[in-house]
Amino acid sequence: MKILNQEITDKYSLYQGDNVEVLKGVPDNSIHYSIFSPPFASLYTYSNSERDMGNSKNDEEFFEHFEYLVKELYRVIIPGRLVSFHCMNIPLMKERDGVIGLKDFRGQLIKLFQEEGFIYHSEVTIWKNPVVEMQRTKALGLLHKQIKKDSCMSRQGIPDYLVTMRKPGDNPERVTHTNESFPVDVWQKYASPVWMDIKQSNTLQKKSARAEKDERHICPLQLDVIKRGIELWTNPNDIVLDPFNGIGSSSYMAIRMKRRVIGIELKDTYYQQSVLNCKKATQEGSLYLDNKEQIGGQTSLFD
Repeated sequence: MKILNQEITDKYSLYQGDNVEVLKGVPDNSIHYSIFSPPFASLYTYSNSERDMGNSKNDEEFFEHFEYLVKELYRVIIPGRLVSFHCMNIPLMKERDGVIGLKDFRGQLIKLFQEEGFIYHSEVTIWKNPVVEMQRTKALGLLHKQIKKDSCMSRQGIPDYLVTMRKPGDNPERVTHTNESFPVDVWQKYASPVWMDIKQSNTLQKKSARAEKDERHICPLQLDVIKRGIELWTNPNDIVLDPFNGIGSSSYMAIRMKRRVIGIELKDTYYQQSVLNCKKATQEGSLYLDNKEQIGGQTSLFD
């Protein structure tokens, strides 16, 4: 499959195509950091393409395809540098899986990365409101009436995770911070094993990416999560890769934080929206956030 579309500037390179095949054209040991949200196995279907990893008939098929991507990620990431993926564990459903419970999707992804040579570097749990989850999913385990019926079927809400893997080797381009650019109170917040302050609604606008007869789901990653990963683990002008670029959330943030971008997206409507969002990022300039951290020497309000 060739590249269907591309948009290349001095700040970003965006490609529409199969991420595994596009990555084959990226040189070894050339990417400083990758952050993305992979398809949640067969839970959501983003397109009808056979090349869409989310369009898998079962978990086995998804992980078989995803393994090819992990191999390419291992090849292109600079030694000592990191890959962060955003995920959640997946509910097991009576009608689909035969039982009600949870599937350890997070653990399966970690294992796959480890099998390809990555080191399990770190993870943070991202708090989500269980009431909002209950209202959205009507999950049996979160319904208050289940407490009165049989609380052995009641459960906690499902959090998100940002899991980070490290490629072995010495990092040739260290990422260093000063007390002025990264004060102690900010580090303590980032170092917390649970991020309680992520705004679930702080995402790029979703509706503009949806086609008239679109598939079931689009879930852009929260900008707060992307910002923290990029700020903590990259230098200005580093190359940030998102192989599931979607509408360009990570690319948008990376550009505004004075990083360079490679974004790969299969679906046409999402790719086109990512181009618009990256153009918007270049027009808006560098980022100044509400926690008073200044990035790149310039300031602009973050809305």
